[in-house]
Amino acid sequence: MSLMKTNMLVRSLSTSSAATQLVKPPVQVFGLEGRYASALYSAASKKKTLDTVEKELKQFQEAIKADAKLKEFLMNPTIKRSLKVEAFKNLSSKTSMSPTTGNLMGLMAENGRLKNLDGVINAFKIMMSAHRGEVNCEVITAKPLDQTQKQNLESALKKFVKSNESILLTTKVDPSLIGGMVVSIADKYVDMSIASKVKKYTEVISAAV
Repeated sequence: MSLMKTNMLVRSLSTSSAATQLVKPPVQVFGLEGRYASALYSAASKKKTLDTVEKELKQFQEAIKADAKLKEFLMNPTIKRSLKVEAFKNLSSKTSMSPTTGNLMGLMAENGRLKNLDGVINAFKIMMSAHRGEVNCEVITAKPLDQTQKQNLESALKKFVKSNESILLTTKVDPSLIGGMVVSIADKYVDMSIASKVKKYTEVISAAV
């Protein structure tokens, strides 16, 4: 999508007449979802409603997961776009939903893109995480970490990010690792698991036979 079309998206999402220049998000997310999320970030940034929009989108995302009928309404291509647009207009008018969030829903309904809504929300969440200076870090261990281990791990991982950044830690358990851990922080990946060491030693021994 060209810059001109992206700016058209921004204007569609904004209630302000000043929506002529794109405010770039702190991180780029590619694809259709990324373009909608970028336009949303720009519109919400100008209205100073970034946090509000993020909160509303998270709540709506949870509602979609919990309500099968709502999900069917959004995903069903046989339901006319005009009905979906009208539904979101009613939702916006009857709730305290911000105009920017309401405009996103209405625009995606009008363009027949509601099937991409979950992806747009996820892309926006990535942008907001970067906006707050959060660095996503995933740690996989053979056994669950207790609270003290998590705190010690976070303290160690903070040394790998800038002073104005914070670690957003998620942990997973994979018994096949045997021991040790696998760490993914931003674009860095380190495999310190016993399983990987055993595999390496096995390959060395096999090559020597």
